[in-house]
Amino acid sequence: MNKIILTGLFLVSTFCMAQGPNMEDAYKNVEKKVIEWRRDIHQNPELSNREFKTAAKIAAHLKSLGIDVQTGVAHTGVVGVLKGNSPGKTVALRADIDALPVYERNDLPYKSNVTSEFLGEKVGVMHACGHDTHTAILMGVAEVLAKNKDKIKGNVKFIFQPAEEGPPPGEEGGALLMVKEGVLKNPDVDAIFGLHINSQTPVGVIRYKSGGAMAAAQSFTINVKGKQSHGSQPWAGVDPILISAKIIDGLQTIISRETELTQEAAVITVGKIKSGVRFNIIPESAEMIGTIRTLDYDMKAKLNKRMEEMVPMIAKAYGGEATIEIRDATDITYNNPELVTAMLPTLQRVAGESNTQTQKAITGAEDFSYFQREVPGFFFFLGGMTPGNTESFPHHTPDFLIDDSGLLLGVRALTEMSLDYLNRS
Repeated sequence: MNKIILTGLFLVSTFCMAQGPNMEDAYKNVEKKVIEWRRDIHQNPELSNREFKTAAKIAAHLKSLGIDVQTGVAHTGVVGVLKGNSPGKTVALRADIDALPVYERNDLPYKSNVTSEFLGEKVGVMHACGHDTHTAILMGVAEVLAKNKDKIKGNVKFIFQPAEEGPPPGEEGGALLMVKEGVLKNPDVDAIFGLHINSQTPVGVIRYKSGGAMAAAQSFTINVKGKQSHGSQPWAGVDPILISAKIIDGLQTIISRETELTQEAAVITVGKIKSGVRFNIIPESAEMIGTIRTLDYDMKAKLNKRMEEMVPMIAKAYGGEATIEIRDATDITYNNPELVTAMLPTLQRVAGESNTQTQKAITGAEDFSYFQREVPGFFFFLGGMTPGNTESFPHHTPDFLIDDSGLLLGVRALTEMSLDYLNRS
């Protein structure tokens, strides 16, 4: 009973403190800036580990607010530390800043026309996953908090992370490299919060899941070796394209026939096949790359084992050879249950109880999980779909769209969570 009373008193006190007139003025003043930053970043996207202009824009903004800034973290990352007017714990807020190799297909006035090179091919570059909104939101949070230092008991660390979509082959990057370089130290981070915009969740809605919320992601590369021959004489060779098709079919049976999907979801997807140069030549080799998504560590180990067994055996059955290499990309995104319980009243206050909704785990992946392996973390989803829309476009597609009117709620949520966490502590 006493604990309930104390919690209630805490919520009332933090509500009064965090929602004072200075805060409301700050929110009103920053919304237009956040939208402008987002559109500028959207129009000028950069691929993973190449976010030079984006990083410069972020660093200049943080420095203008009097925030201590470190650049070049994990190649192109930017980290800012805002010290409150009184001592306390340290909370970290993270935004990812990289874009994707996707050609944008819409008529937005701030549409990206940027092109670059990815895996040796010319590609369009687009913020097709909303990282531009995450960056702009966190820049807005930094401005609001910097102008209200008197309300901060402790420190806020702003982590602008490159390469969430994965570093280029042969390079390190992303959250894993940031952790390796000590981003959660000096000052030591006690908790970390992050959000992800969602094009299929209405503006004004926040969704979350306690515990395992997003899947572990792995990438794999399969190299198939056959024997080249004329296309008119397949009996004279060993067809690596045929073998690749059989391997793909076999991999799907691991999911459909060997995986207990009533326990947790799991996915194996081949995203690219490269083989051959001409219509009438059976090539000598083929390469496949793809992704594995799992929400359970035992299932992850089983899928890996079966793939490593199956791939060479299928190739051998058709007269060829094949190897598979599996690499970790992200861990399971795990929301600390105690932290979720503590911060849920804050989200309900800023979004409304009916707009703060639970959801099931998803097979999307986030390298925010690497921060959560080190310190308690809470990662949630922010609505970006225009209410009443009958059609929305998925992430990582050329038609992906976000309604800017949803960004201010993201600023409010991260700001209020930071203040409530620090002052409660």
